[in-house]
Parts: sequence; C-alpha cells; structure tokens
Amino acid sequence: MMYCFKGGFNMRKKLVGTLLIAAMTASTLAGCGSSTATDDGAAKKEDAADDAGKKDTASDGEFNITVNLASEPQTMDPTLSTSLDAGTMAHHLFEGLMKWEDSGKETNGSDGTANSAALVPGQAESYEKVANDDGTVTYTFKLRDGIKWSDGQDVTANDFEYAWKRLVNPETAADYSYMLDCVVNAQDIIDGNKPADELAVKAVDDKTFEVTLVNDLPYFEELCAFPAMMPVRQDMIEKGGDQWTFNVDTYISNGAYKMKEWTHNSQIVVEKNENYYDFENLGPETITFKLMDNQNAMLSGFKSGELDFIQDAPQAEITSLIASGDMKIVDYIGTYYVCFQTEKEPFNDPKVRKAFSLAIDRTYIVNQVTQSGQVEAGGFVPSGVYDADGADGDDFRTVGGDYYKPTDADYEANCDEARQLLADAGYPNGEGFPVVEYLYNTSDAHKAVAEALQFMWEEELGVKVTLNNQEWAAFLQTRKDGDYSIARNGWIADYNDPISFLDMWMTGGGNNDAQYANDDYDALIKQAKTTTDNAERMDLLHQAEDKLIGEDNVLAPLYFYTQKYMLADGIEGMYYCPLGYFFFGYTHQA
Repeated sequence: MMYCFKGGFNMRKKLVGTLLIAAMTASTLAGCGSSTATDDGAAKKEDAADDAGKKDTASDGEFNITVNLASEPQTMDPTLSTSLDAGTMAHHLFEGLMKWEDSGKETNGSDGTANSAALVPGQAESYEKVANDDGTVTYTFKLRDGIKWSDGQDVTANDFEYAWKRLVNPETAADYSYMLDCVVNAQDIIDGNKPADELAVKAVDDKTFEVTLVNDLPYFEELCAFPAMMPVRQDMIEKGGDQWTFNVDTYISNGAYKMKEWTHNSQIVVEKNENYYDFENLGPETITFKLMDNQNAMLSGFKSGELDFIQDAPQAEITSLIASGDMKIVDYIGTYYVCFQTEKEPFNDPKVRKAFSLAIDRTYIVNQVTQSGQVEAGGFVPSGVYDADGADGDDFRTVGGDYYKPTDADYEANCDEARQLLADAGYPNGEGFPVVEYLYNTSDAHKAVAEALQFMWEEELGVKVTLNNQEWAAFLQTRKDGDYSIARNGWIADYNDPISFLDMWMTGGGNNDAQYANDDYDALIKQAKTTTDNAERMDLLHQAEDKLIGEDNVLAPLYFYTQKYMLADGIEGMYYCPLGYFFFGYTHQA
C-alpha cells in the first residue's frame, strides 16, 4: 500500500508509531490520575457510582436506566438545540405532531439489541393534505384526545402555532429557523420583512392545526417529528425567560418523560410523565443522562454496571470491543468533515482549502484511526440519502459520484496536486503560511483524528499546525461564532433528503459555521425548494454540491459515519433511528 508521506514507508511507520505512543500515553495518564481532564472524569465516575448505588436500593424492583450520550448540552430548549445529544433527550421529553416508534424490525448490526424506528403520528392522531389552486399545499393535523403537558394542562393546537412562530421569529435566533422556510411567509419573516404572526400556520380550534406550504415536500412529515418543531409552553417561557429550561417548575414538557433533576455538568434525570397518553406502556421509571466526555470513565462506568448505555470508548479499546461483539455498529446517515472558516485568511482562498482537503489520507484515518467501519468520503452528502427515485433507486452519493479520489490508491497524486495548489496560492512548500490552529471537542477519537491531520498537513504541505480542544458546549459556541480557522465538524441528517445537508450553507444560515456566502449557491437551493418535480429538484441539489465541494471546497469531508454503542446485557426494547436518535422510553429488563 503506497502512501505519499515524505520519506515513503518509513514515514508512514513514523505516523503509526507516533499515534500509538500518544494513545498509550493517554491511557497511562488516565490510569495514574492525571491532574488534567482525567480528574474530572474520575470525579464524575465517583458520582456515577454513588448514583448507581441509589438506583440499586431505591426501587422495589423498579427498572431505571442510566445512559451517557455526551457532556453538558448547550441548551435544552428544543427550539434552539442543534446537537444530537440534546435532540435525543428532547425526543424523550417532548413530542411533535409526528414521532419515531419501534418498528418491530431489528436494526442492521445491532445483534438483537435494537430495533429500527418508524415514523408515525405523535401528538396528532391523523392528518390530511390538500393541493391548492395556487400551487401551495395545506396540511391539516387532528390532535389526539386527552394529550396533556406534564403539569396536567391540555396540549392544544395553539401550542404548536406558538412554537412554530417562535422558531421563525428573528428575535428567537434559532439556528434551525430555515427548516420552516417551506411554510408560506416563513422566509420573509426570517429575513425581517414580515411579522412572525403572518406565518401560515393556524390553530383552527384546540384540536386542529393547519399548515400551508409553499409547495409539497417529500420530507415534511419527518420535519414534524424534529425537535425544533416540537411544542413549547408560551406561559412557561414568558415566566422563566432565558432560564426557563433550568427550572423543573418551568420546564414543562409534553412527551413520555418529564424533567426531574438537572445537576449541571453531572446528570439530567427524567421520570415518567404520568400525563402522557401512553404512560401505562412506558418502561423505565427514570432515565438518567450522565453528562461526561471522558471515554475512560465511560467504559469503566459501563463495565462496573454504573452505566447501561454508552456511545463511545477509549480509541485504543474500540477494535477489541467490536471484535468481541460488546460494541455494536449500526447504520448512521452522516458525514465527519473538516470545516474551514472561509472569511479568514488564508482559508478565504478556495485553492488553500482544496490543498488541505487533498492532503488528507482518508483511508489511513478510517483503517488505522477510527477503525469502526467508516467509509472514506468523496463528497459531503453521505451514502444512504435518497435521490430522485427514493428508497427504490440509487442514492444521492452514487448518482453524484466523488469529487476527488478519496482512497489511498490516489493519495500520492492528491498530495502532488495539493502542493501545487498551495504554491499557486503563494505558499510554495508552505513558506510564509501562518501557523494554523485546528479546533476539536474533547474526545479520544477526535484527538486521534486531529493528530493524524496535523501530521499529514505538516508533512505533506510544510505548514505548522497546532491543536486546541474545548469542552463540548464551549466548542459549539466557538465554532458558531466563527472564532477559528479549521474545526472538526460533523452533520447527521435531520431527515432523509440531501437538502438536509445542503441548505445549511446558505448565506447567513444558523448552522453555516463556515461563514460561506455564494449568491449562485443560494439561488440553486432556493430553486430546489420551490421545484415540485423531484428529478429536477435532485439535479439542482447535485449542482449545489458541485459548487460547495467541487468548486469552492468549503468543507473537507473525511468519512461517512457509522454509529457505535454498547448496551448492558438483559435490556430490551431500545430502538434506533439512523438519523442518530436512540430511544430508551420503552426499554425493560428481560
């Protein structure tokens, strides 16, 4: 296998050795009780042990489950949340017009530990849609009888009207406001040209919610299950202000579970919502979401029985955990990528961005670093996302092909092109190129990828790269603010359509961390959103990706995700959506 690191095969061995030594050192420090982040992990582990003891003795046979998804979420407001961990918790605490339900069919790769999720009516018991003469489409949702908030108050169509208008209101500053631009008047509201009250949603009566779309969308039903579209209580938000999510008295929810406790940087505990319409069939009395990002503590907690579910483990342990069958690998519709701050020199130059992308050995990263079945990414929209023919045809990635040769067979040629591009940009052999800081969030896995990228860029491009890791919430804010040069990023589909990966890069978009702005790109996305012919729509989206990756090189996709997890023996009833959500509300002890 040929690699084009300077120095040939010996340089590749040097890279392997360097990364292995780093991993061994990290493991050693963890075992010795380092005074860095490891101490925090140890403290959290001790807290977990205390809580686990309480769980064992508190209940008279009651089943409780303790899981770890991530560290402290940036927000628990479903309208404002953008992270997958907070989204998963939102699915347990809130419920939209639609919801994800256990399909009864096993998820590929789960070895019987998880079923796949199916989209079904949630707070709505039914809906119908009507095509209007002007090309718009009206959805009419009929809400279930007897649905209530966790404080016993009735859930009404007015709650959905308030939540959806709050989402598009510029004063809310919701990153996901653009997801409702399919609703009549939404874009004008987002742009500040119309008041939020003119959004084409209406509570016809307490049980009837009406939505008028600019045109029909194949993924609108999935949008109705997304956290940002879940209802929130106006009176609680007005009472609690920006702090409404921090107080159990104002954090009123309408889902299967309700907030019991939020001990910041430690845990979020939710308990059964006795007012939920399917209360009798729920499983755990409580679900405890442990907030930690130390992989050694995660695995230790799982092995000791303190944690029932984890999604990560020390990088050095992953291969053996997969081989033993303890760690499962299931489908995941998402892409791990490098994000460039396109407004900052020198990454405001597409040639520089392309050079850094081509200098990445993606095969090495998936085979030697991540080692969890990931596939090298030759584009941004991942495999598994539907194209014009939906689930019955080739997916978007197969139709679109690769924008560069992502495997190691072409890596030497890629590096040659990268060095020429950097020279064309005014930096021959990296001369005069400023020191680059690579930003990532605290994680053994992200650190390992960061170290590999650092080595590749330094060796192949002759540039100097430093690494900076931040705690999860701080990292999200830093990236959002554009206060970086290169940052780790990842995107999981919000629904199964390529526009879920592409409309976020429109100028001024709330999730446009690259600060990318291109009028031609915006025009393609806008046209795709108003085109009713699906084949034409997909062609426009392919053109948009051509511009994003093929021409402007805004991002450097590394690989397409797989989802890994570990679930304690004897727990049944968990189900999973390849959009990244795990559902624990119907789990039970076998």
